[in-house]
Amino acid sequence: MDEKTIFWVGSSLEELRAFPEDARRMAGHYLHLVQRGLEPPDWKPIGSVGPGVYEIRIHTRLEHRVFYVAKFAEGIYVLHAFQKKTQKTPTAELELARRRLKQVIKERSGQKEK
Repeated sequence: MDEKTIFWVGSSLEELRAFPEDARRMAGHYLHLVQRGLEPPDWKPIGSVGPGVYEIRIHTRLEHRVFYVAKFAEGIYVLHAFQKKTQKTPTAELELARRRLKQVIKERSGQKEK
């Protein structure tokens, strides 16, 4: 089975690297499952960011989230990774993911024109 390439949007790779080791390891494993076309153990669609965007939920002693899009043939785009400190996802985190999704869509449409 071919694995999809992961594309890190904005500072999403640095954000994930800032996770504690246990959360970072889980995030890596879950993203590897997505690369192989499988579902991570705890995820949900996050339509408030955009169509086709999903949230990986990482539960350690802290809560972390990774927003990604896997609907494009060329690969998986990781939009945002952050520590969740409240029950409700903060608007600023959702807005950042929306901006990065728009960036991906804009860059992909530019590539198709070439």
